[in-house]
Amino acid sequence: MTLVGFYVVQSAAPGQRLSVAARLADKAFQRGHRIFINAADEAQATELDELLWSFRPASFLPHGLFGQSHSDTIGIGWGQEPDNHNDLLINLQLAIPSFFSRFARVAEVVTQEPDNLAALRESWKFYKSRGYQLEKHDL
Repeated sequence: MTLVGFYVVQSAAPGQRLSVAARLADKAFQRGHRIFINAADEAQATELDELLWSFRPASFLPHGLFGQSHSDTIGIGWGQEPDNHNDLLINLQLAIPSFFSRFARVAEVVTQEPDNLAALRESWKFYKSRGYQLEKHDL
């Protein structure tokens, strides 16, 4: 069954969710995981794509927007059904994607922005009511 982690940031600053997603992707990639990042929309996906190119100057995170090369290692989509991904889903949408349960792990990024908090509290309730194992990580 899918393990769901909520990564809680004590900030509402713009860009926090992308920064945390990049850190999670970097850490997971270093551990050999394949990652699909589900961005809120195409603009956020493009912004995250740019961030991953410069995130850590001393390392390389092979990634690509949905359908591009290297998207099989770290793929960035915005609601598309992930092709061959089933390891780690980093969800940046405020809704739970219909395909979440095919993944071994799901990471939900929580900031202190009111809409984000409200939506992810509902996500916590959804996962919990269906018996998914939940973890909370304070960042």
